[in-house]
Amino acid sequence: MTGLGKQAKVLKTVELKRVTEFVANSTRFPERNLVILSLSFFAGLRAKEIAGLTWEMVIDGDTVGDELEIRNSFSKGKSGGRRIGINSKLKPMLEALWTLEKKKGETDKDRGTLKSYVVTLVGGNPNLKPRAASVATLFNGKGKHLGWFARVGLAGASSHSGRRYFGTNLARQYSKVGGSLVDVQALLGHQSLQQTQSYIDENEDAKRSLIELL
Repeated sequence: MTGLGKQAKVLKTVELKRVTEFVANSTRFPERNLVILSLSFFAGLRAKEIAGLTWEMVIDGDTVGDELEIRNSFSKGKSGGRRIGINSKLKPMLEALWTLEKKKGETDKDRGTLKSYVVTLVGGNPNLKPRAASVATLFNGKGKHLGWFARVGLAGASSHSGRRYFGTNLARQYSKVGGSLVDVQALLGHQSLQQTQSYIDENEDAKRSLIELL
């Protein structure tokens, strides 16, 4: 997008597939890592929100529900809280991780409970700030600890790429279901439409097609 300074790269579908395959096949904790990746791209969560999400905000009864509950306490103060429908691509990944975490909970009381974090991180630090930094590092790491995007050759991508992918693709689709940009704003947890618009990547093909409608 022009005029807004440098922003995180919005991945193409083929690029998202590439990083998803890498996470699934070449990382130590694929079930957890696929959930982290999918919470970013298919729910639009910030690294801080991924880090703060607990199973009680996901589970309905003893199964993954239909919505994520994002609370103000681990989002953007008084304005970030929202409910987000669980995408059909994300749901089976959450289900697989929930099953794994409950099994881990048989020997570790801090795992697989409704109060436990969805994402278990090495070191087990319960504080939100370092947890959020650890999540961001999985995407953005440098040096000896390269992040996922760098390891598959996606220059310019960061932990914010998922939110921009989410916002851009919702903005291109909302009219098909009778929605509006206000709905996209609500799903991203933004205070203003201007902020939401800054997340939406331009589409050169769409601009050319719009001109032809005149």
